[in-house]
Amino acid sequence: MRPIIRALGGVATALALAAGTTSVASADTEPEALGAGRIDWRPCPELAEVECGTLNLPIDWANPRGERFDLAVARRKATDATKRIGVMVINPGGPGGSGVNFALGADGYFSPEVRQRFDIIGFDPRGVARSQPVRCSVEVLRAQPSAYPTDQQGFDALAAYNRELAADCREHSGPIHDHADTGAVVKDIDALRKALGERRINYYGLSYGTLIGQQYAEEFGRHVRAMVIDSNMDHSLGTWRFNETEAATAEDSFREFVRWCDRTESCALHGQDVAEVWDDLLARADRGEITDPFDPSRKVTADDIIGVAFGAFYGPDWQQLADFLVELGAGAKASAFAAAEETTRNPFPAVFCQDWAIRVKDHRQFSALVDRARQLAPHMRGSALGHTAMAGCVGLPERVNNPQHRLKIKDAPKILMLNALHDPATGYEWAVNAHRQSRDTTVLLTYEGWGHGVYDRSDCTRGATDDYLINLKTPRPGARCAAVEPAPQSVASPDAAPRPVGPTPAIPGWLG
Repeated sequence: MRPIIRALGGVATALALAAGTTSVASADTEPEALGAGRIDWRPCPELAEVECGTLNLPIDWANPRGERFDLAVARRKATDATKRIGVMVINPGGPGGSGVNFALGADGYFSPEVRQRFDIIGFDPRGVARSQPVRCSVEVLRAQPSAYPTDQQGFDALAAYNRELAADCREHSGPIHDHADTGAVVKDIDALRKALGERRINYYGLSYGTLIGQQYAEEFGRHVRAMVIDSNMDHSLGTWRFNETEAATAEDSFREFVRWCDRTESCALHGQDVAEVWDDLLARADRGEITDPFDPSRKVTADDIIGVAFGAFYGPDWQQLADFLVELGAGAKASAFAAAEETTRNPFPAVFCQDWAIRVKDHRQFSALVDRARQLAPHMRGSALGHTAMAGCVGLPERVNNPQHRLKIKDAPKILMLNALHDPATGYEWAVNAHRQSRDTTVLLTYEGWGHGVYDRSDCTRGATDDYLINLKTPRPGARCAAVEPAPQSVASPDAAPRPVGPTPAIPGWLG
């Protein structure tokens, strides 16, 4: 199947930022013996001021003498060695986001005060980017059947395809395909901590990176100095609740877009019934009346339009979304459309389907899940991300490496959780529930605004996070930061952020 259209940079703000630095010995340094598996640091090819290297690790931690892979790492030294506190390991989410890239651009994300005091360490998780990436055949990726089967035969075809894709990716990637789960990544981080010679680390994880942080704190909490988990996953959810919460938060973001248009004169749909315009556009797409403005031979589907909108909610990039909907409805070459890039790398299912035992049994159950999602999200027709993730696991083995469980953090310092009230991907309910499970060890700071990713939303969110990272001062329980109205950003801006990594070229993942 030809990849569907996607929104360009500004339509979905995400992180492809990164940083790297050389580590200076700190008071928390572990004995030299723990530094086994040192990293040979050299200037990064992309940016000489950042250092890059690799750490050789077991693919299967249960068989440490078996096959190995090289974990790609980057570091950016603290800008003031006299004020250095230690290292801060960072992860941008995904699953499939590059921590090395995050490190390379960290000077544009983290505040000068944070960069003064921490060596920022990014890594590409196993199976991602430079760390022996999961690869799959383009031909197989193109052959995907509908993720919305209409009968048992279509459901069986989807299940067979998912098994074929997994076998293909395994053939092209080797054993790392079956060991890409977050539980293994957590062990990689602790090996990285030892290689850096640090007794304790600081951690900043965004979106799917919060799952990594949560599970690192569960297993290695004694090795944490400070941890910020921004836009949180809730790993306790089963299939039904996962489906419902993803749908509800996607629809909430749509409603917030409508409210913004109603109160904002610069919205291209201001003064109109935005929900009615939206529903009419989707209905026209369902009837095959809208063509791809860049490829008139191809019809635009309602799922295409929903995918663009879903990506726009990450920013949120409401101005561009409104312009896009008007242009598309008029048959103009909407600036948010462009051909998706082909790729043979597809780490999303390999990670997600090993972290979540979400397995739909048959078409009857699948149809009930779809109906429930559409009941909760009538305009967004459920969650593009949640549905694609769920459909991508159909037919795969029920036993997974890292199944869901309630969060149990016992031996860790206070952890700072951040979440927006109106996040399209990691809904606020997820953060509240994860906080409830870990109330003795976490403090939740609520951003009362929109979009995916909280740290850099305002002086309030950044200031509270920096104060915690630097001084270990947590906000008071129940603390909140006021919403900041997003400023319009041109899609064509050279500073526009790249697309998030997601399960398809059209749908961003749990990545800020």
